[in-house]
Amino acid sequence: MTFEELQRLSDPEVQSLIELHSFDDPALFAMRFHGHNELPVRAIAEQLACRKKAAKKLSHLSQYNLLYTSLALEQASGELTAKYKASLLSGKRVIDLSGGLGVDSMFLSRVFQEVVYCERDPLLCALFRHNLKQCGISNVQVHNGDSIELLSASPDDCFDWIFVDPARRERGRRSIGLEASSPDVVASHEILLRKADRVCIKASPALELSGLNKLLPSLCSIIVVSVDRECKEVLLLLEKSAVQKPVTVKAVCMLSASDAVTEVFGDGVVERRIADSVKEYVYEPDPAIIKAKLSGTLARDAGIEFVNSSVDYLTSNSLIEDFPGRTFRLIECVLYKPKTFKAFLERHDIRGASIQRRDFPLSAEELRKKYRLLESDKAFLFFTRDNAGRPVAIYALRCFPACGEVPAAQDRSAGPEC
Repeated sequence: MTFEELQRLSDPEVQSLIELHSFDDPALFAMRFHGHNELPVRAIAEQLACRKKAAKKLSHLSQYNLLYTSLALEQASGELTAKYKASLLSGKRVIDLSGGLGVDSMFLSRVFQEVVYCERDPLLCALFRHNLKQCGISNVQVHNGDSIELLSASPDDCFDWIFVDPARRERGRRSIGLEASSPDVVASHEILLRKADRVCIKASPALELSGLNKLLPSLCSIIVVSVDRECKEVLLLLEKSAVQKPVTVKAVCMLSASDAVTEVFGDGVVERRIADSVKEYVYEPDPAIIKAKLSGTLARDAGIEFVNSSVDYLTSNSLIEDFPGRTFRLIECVLYKPKTFKAFLERHDIRGASIQRRDFPLSAEELRKKYRLLESDKAFLFFTRDNAGRPVAIYALRCFPACGEVPAAQDRSAGPEC
């Protein structure tokens, strides 16, 4: 998008045209209106494509007919996570050091009297000003420039909170380390805590969590956030008074189809209880819980056990309602022997399955190719190890929250061997 395209897209007649064709295929729209030089055809086609994505990612905000760039929308926070972050922060004044599309700033404007949005890209600043008007938001200041330079020029303690979602691209490649981000929150740690008592850093979901307090001495809390079983972001909360204090860890699991939020809090190292066999139900914790290394806490609180000592598969004879993750009903568990496993598949008439593999000598691709297995979203084959470290295959069917049971016709035909 160019400034000229942004100006033309802001025209009420063009806005009406976008609304009229909002369900059109962007490529077909571009072909149909090719040669209409009075219209920003390319830019309109981009908006049509973005609107389809925004309807899912920003279900509420997208109703205000916002404008987007493809990259800014891709990198923006989703509505659920932005709303959650806003629930953690509050006060009079906050600065968003990496504005982007501005979704986080919009949600922060609901809980702060004043929000300062900072963005290097002048086009994104202009785009955000347009979107603020569309949403009727008036308590956000837009600053075009370098965020660290702006902080340096600001008085100490002038913000209650600093929010930063540092860019994680280095020489065209996506990086996950904090030191490779822009702004460099590790190098800027001192100035961040001079300008505000508290800082919230949105980090990559792939960030390694161990040793973070050495990089960020004021780190007080780590929050791993997932939506629909996909780990979306890691939030690092810094506090000026938190130096050399224990860091708390929490997993937050959200579902887009409901308001349900599950939180699992860490409270120290929890000893794993290993089951003597795989039982009636198999559980896989939400990725946020696994990422936060809180499966042990979850298992202890739920009264269930681990399948083995190395992976985060849990098992129990009890069905746990609203388990934060996926629940499966065991059909059979067998010791994995390559020569006899094909007969096992034939006995259960398994032609397709979702292959889950952890701590197992063969990869999922190798297993699928070796046994010519199709994909399936109902039947699951878990390849892992038992409590004695022997390779096993666990055949199970997915239990969905609404019913908690698998079809009766596919009930167990043989008891577990492990």
